[in-house]
Amino acid sequence: MKIFFLFTLFLTTSQVFSQLGFCEGSKGDPIFHEDFSGGGPLPNGTTSYDYVEGFDPNDGEYTISDEIGNTIGGWFTYLPNSTISNNDALIVNADYTAGQFYQYEVSGLCENTSYEFSAFLMNILSPTSTCENGGIPINVKFEIWDETDTEILAEGSTGDIQTKSSPEWEQYALTFKSEPGQGSVILRMFNNADGGCGNDLAIDDIIFRSCGDLTEISTPATDGMELNVCEENAPVSLDLTATPDFSAYQDHYFQWQESEDNQDWEDIPGENSNEFSISQLGNSKFYRVMVAEDPVNLSNNLCSTVSEAFLVNIVETPAPPVNTGDKAICEGEAIPSLSVETADDETVNWYASENGTDLLLENSHSYKPQTPGTFYAEAIKEGFECTPSSRIPVKLQIFEIPDVEDEELQICEDEALELDAGDEVLDYLWNTGETTKEISVTNPGTYSVKLTNANGCSVGKEIEVRAVDKVGIEDIFSEERKIIIKPTEDGDFEYSLDGTNFQDSPEFDVPGGIYTVYMRDKAGCKMIDQEFPHIVFPRFITPNGDGYNDVFKVNGLEYFKNSTIRIFDRYGKLLKSGAGENFSWDGTLNGRALPSNDYWYEIEIGGFPTQKGHFSLIRQ
Repeated sequence: MKIFFLFTLFLTTSQVFSQLGFCEGSKGDPIFHEDFSGGGPLPNGTTSYDYVEGFDPNDGEYTISDEIGNTIGGWFTYLPNSTISNNDALIVNADYTAGQFYQYEVSGLCENTSYEFSAFLMNILSPTSTCENGGIPINVKFEIWDETDTEILAEGSTGDIQTKSSPEWEQYALTFKSEPGQGSVILRMFNNADGGCGNDLAIDDIIFRSCGDLTEISTPATDGMELNVCEENAPVSLDLTATPDFSAYQDHYFQWQESEDNQDWEDIPGENSNEFSISQLGNSKFYRVMVAEDPVNLSNNLCSTVSEAFLVNIVETPAPPVNTGDKAICEGEAIPSLSVETADDETVNWYASENGTDLLLENSHSYKPQTPGTFYAEAIKEGFECTPSSRIPVKLQIFEIPDVEDEELQICEDEALELDAGDEVLDYLWNTGETTKEISVTNPGTYSVKLTNANGCSVGKEIEVRAVDKVGIEDIFSEERKIIIKPTEDGDFEYSLDGTNFQDSPEFDVPGGIYTVYMRDKAGCKMIDQEFPHIVFPRFITPNGDGYNDVFKVNGLEYFKNSTIRIFDRYGKLLKSGAGENFSWDGTLNGRALPSNDYWYEIEIGGFPTQKGHFSLIRQ
């Protein structure tokens, strides 16, 4: 419930200003919190105004609502959600008399204890109202009296709170100390503002809470509020010291506490000084110290303050990671990542061996190897240099796929052709539906087979079967030392001069002579042969008696019935002539050796044009 006290005052009042201020030390939980929620009128004696339903009270009236309704009077049209409760509000349209407007007895306080009183205030007059210069500002005085209402414990005034461009809550506070033997105080609020147009006030979240020193825990073992100890170094012993800052308390009484979860705390019996020694601690635990101005208040959390918790964190050695599964793939497939699982506060290092220092990857729950093998993962606590867990193996296997290659085959006319998948594997599946390693086909076409091995790895093979090329010789001719065979049709053929040794090329580089040319298709369906005279003219002779190129002789002429050869020098002088079949010339004329030079020949073969050329006679 929010309280809005709206004053339109014309009476000048005397003003008393005291120092406001928040607790500079440690604050306890609220002992008293008036958030004005729940609706209905305030308790009797709290205010002298009359309660009305709705959200548009007149002078001297108030209501409970989370809306502001007096738009005619120039108020803001909404309440910002910037307090603690952000709920209903008490809206009061004050009369013209200044003075005390709120009184409430707050009980349940601890005796002889420092407290902070605080409240949120807001000037709800909008700058667009008809009041001149933004209207009369708010000015409120707070007074805290002892429970006998005879002694004022603290007081303070807000000073002028002007209207703002938008609604804005501001929090104000006083600190005081309760009297020995007393558990209640009386809160009074006074309006200090002059009467006139404005002075429209809202109050929310009146809170009383204990105010104590800021107490710090320190230890020579660390500079912070947490000491991390690896499990292998536990148990641990250390000394803690509590140091209050004297911002609130004059006297200090201590009670050390411990907790497993920083939620549920238990007193440590007998530990009531500012120093505390921990001995042989083997598990994580939180420690704090409760501080009060009177020893009787140490038994009540609302009557004392506590330090920030100090954590002795025993970092447990992690359990080994959990393998999410070894991986197995076939050759050619994308290599997957290996992975493990750990606790949320742990990460993983990967190694190539079970115990070595051959680190592969740090701080990752997954690892993608480049090759198959066994890899090892260990868990480590993030942020600590403590002993890791033992390592677990994680495997990657890469299985071979069947080793096959596509083929191109020819099928003989009117014959069947055996197709072989190639590799010995577990399963075969042809596009014909057959499941054997070999199948028989009688027609050209494209045949495919899927081979699957025992590891489940598959590969496809394609065999292109086409009709065999037709064998036929269109022509055979000589070109210097080469025999060149021209097939009747283009195709894939093999050639031979002995019927045994075949080659793909239709050219043979051989001496002159009579040869039988063989031609066949690659499928072995058909082979033909043809005799051919290969005439080779010598390009030079070396008549030195070594048995090589000693004479000019043309091989292949014996195949023809009529042939004549004539030899000339460079000047056209006939040196020798005769029948071609057995003709030879040793480079002499009338028994005299002729010099090295170029010489010319003419060869007449019956039924063919005369062939002319030259050769060299070389003497060494």
